[in-house]
Amino acid sequence: MALQRTRSWFLLLVLTLLGLGLVQPSSGQDRMYQRFLRQHVAPQDTGGDDRYCNVMMQRRKMTAPQCKRFNTFIHEDIWNIRGICSTANIQCKNGNMNCHEGVVKVTDCRETGGSRAPNCRYRARASTRRVVIACEGNPEVPVHFDR
Repeated sequence: MALQRTRSWFLLLVLTLLGLGLVQPSSGQDRMYQRFLRQHVAPQDTGGDDRYCNVMMQRRKMTAPQCKRFNTFIHEDIWNIRGICSTANIQCKNGNMNCHEGVVKVTDCRETGGSRAPNCRYRARASTRRVVIACEGNPEVPVHFDR
């Protein structure tokens, strides 16, 4: 029930932002931003346990056609996450200079290794830690979770 409510709030937030014209990235960039939101943003959740990871990875469509090995859910509202994009640029793992870092509440979900799609199984680890995200556009929006 709580996860369904969270999903509804998340979709409402995204639609509101797009409707207000606050996010006007290019179509390729928009796809990347929407993918980032789907894979990494869970503002109303607290996460933290294996069940959370198992449910969310499946709901967010990261268990087919194969199990995504690792994913991080950020438990902050989108404005806090977008605020990271306004920090100083740092180098991304791929060498680009469009990454930014900030400290946020997260749940890291790591595939156990013995599961098979679509019934993937995950181990959860909740923490508050430094993350690095890539941002693009004007205004800049997060498009990739780097580390």
